[in-house]
Amino acid sequence: MSLAYLAQRDQQQRLEWIDGGIFSVLLDKDATEGRLTVGRFDVVRGEAPPFHLHTREDEVFMLIKGTALVWSGDEETELREGGIVYLPRNVPHSYRITSDRADLLMIATPGGIEGMFRHAGRDLSSPRPEGFRIPTSLLAEASELYGGVILGPPR
Repeated sequence: MSLAYLAQRDQQQRLEWIDGGIFSVLLDKDATEGRLTVGRFDVVRGEAPPFHLHTREDEVFMLIKGTALVWSGDEETELREGGIVYLPRNVPHSYRITSDRADLLMIATPGGIEGMFRHAGRDLSSPRPEGFRIPTSLLAEASELYGGVILGPPR
C-alpha cells in the first residue's frame, strides 16, 4: 500500500443492524488491500448476535464504552469499559450488551466481513421503511455468504 487511507466521519458508511443498533464501516477490505476490516457498533442494552463462528476471520473487540457479557466457546466473561477480547476464527462466540448503551470497536483480519453487514443491514443514507427489521433468514444468508456459521440463538 503506497498511500494511507483516510475517511472522515461523514464519509463512513453507517448501517442499521440487529436490534436497531448502528454498525459503521470505518475501514473495509478495499481501503486496506484486503488486510482488515474496522467497524464500530453503537448499540443498546440487550443487543446480542446469534451464537456463531467465523471461518475466514479472526476478530478483536474493544469495548470503548459500556459493559457486555462475552461468550467464547463455553466460557462466559464480563467485558468492561476499555476491555478487549481476541476471538480466533472457528471459535464459537457471541456477546450481549448489559449497559444502557455501548460503543464497541471491531477489527477483523483479513478484511471482508463488512460484506455481511452490508448484505443484511440497512444503509442509513436511505429512508427507513416502516417496520424495518432484519429477518433471521437474511442474517443467516449474509453470514453464510461471508464464511459465518450460526450455531444457535443469542445468549
